[in-house]
Amino acid sequence: MLYLDNASTSFPKPKVVYQELQGYLQQAGANPGRGSHQLATRVEKNIDDTRYLLASFFGISDHHRVIFTLNGTDSINIGIKGVIGPGDHVITSLLEHNSVLRPLRQLEKNRVITLSQIDFSNKGFIDPDDFRRAITPRTKLVVLLHASNVLGTIQPIEAVGKICREHDLLFLVDAAQTAGILPINIDAMKIDLLAFPGHKALFGPPGVGVLIVGERAILSPWREGGTGMDSENPLQPRKLPFLLESGTPNTLGIVALKAGLQFLMNKGLDQMRQHDQCLLTQLIGTLRENRKVSLYGTLDVTERVGLLALNWEGYSSAEVGAILDVSFQIAVRPGLHCAPFVHKQLGTAPDGALRISPGYFNTEEEICQCLAALEQL
Repeated sequence: MLYLDNASTSFPKPKVVYQELQGYLQQAGANPGRGSHQLATRVEKNIDDTRYLLASFFGISDHHRVIFTLNGTDSINIGIKGVIGPGDHVITSLLEHNSVLRPLRQLEKNRVITLSQIDFSNKGFIDPDDFRRAITPRTKLVVLLHASNVLGTIQPIEAVGKICREHDLLFLVDAAQTAGILPINIDAMKIDLLAFPGHKALFGPPGVGVLIVGERAILSPWREGGTGMDSENPLQPRKLPFLLESGTPNTLGIVALKAGLQFLMNKGLDQMRQHDQCLLTQLIGTLRENRKVSLYGTLDVTERVGLLALNWEGYSSAEVGAILDVSFQIAVRPGLHCAPFVHKQLGTAPDGALRISPGYFNTEEEICQCLAALEQL
């Protein structure tokens, strides 16, 4: 199988990730913080080391503000529901994934918050000034993705962060498509909450996410329970990370995420990004010449991450995806990509589009193979 669905999850993982998974299960499968024996303390240190690594990578000094979650969606829910209250106003965009849209829409439906959604341009970008104009006296939170999972377009996070800081608003960034691809510095970008999964460009396994909590953000816990410390307290400890982490953590996923992040840091973001752009340039350069193909979002590879959404005249996206899968053993993703408002604005709903997303382990020869298969349509 030629795998070109890395925007969903990266595959394959680096060998060190598989080795860490197997080694942990065989040699160190204890419960961190739930005992003082050597195995428990060893695993706890491994988790703490992962926090340090993530804190350094994303530009924060206090590693206790790195919270491990179930996945990216869990991180976003913890962030949103931990800071807003009745009567608050929230601003987001029409580019967002359902991980953002559904919790916000439900809170709006339940009359907990009011909600504004900012439109995007034909090329797939939001205008920061639209966020400024949407601010009201009740605005508490701004939520924005760093890059669209449909269009790949990189949004002006720094500019929006500056506006939020000027108006004393909290800023939550969904970095699902950029963590491990683009440099992210929480302080420099004025981000208060950074949410992302571990299983995409950070090369971790499924089932582990991260929420980084800036110093301005004061959250209520999303869930309460055992933390392995302060057990005599009948209430959830107020100290991070324990305030937002309850129950046995996914230690297997966390230690494997550390291995993936170390692999990424050894290679360097520049090398990852160059490879990303090289394969995307190859895809766009060929497909843009075909009059039967519609491409979405800017075609400037410096303004987008390595995924491409398209439609082929005479076929639905589901049909193209099935043909590539069954006849050519090529894995891509057709459909709405959990971002219905994007496709509604593009005019591609309800069928959506076909998304091709190469990863670090794909080659130029494999992109040629995909393009040759598409040509046979």
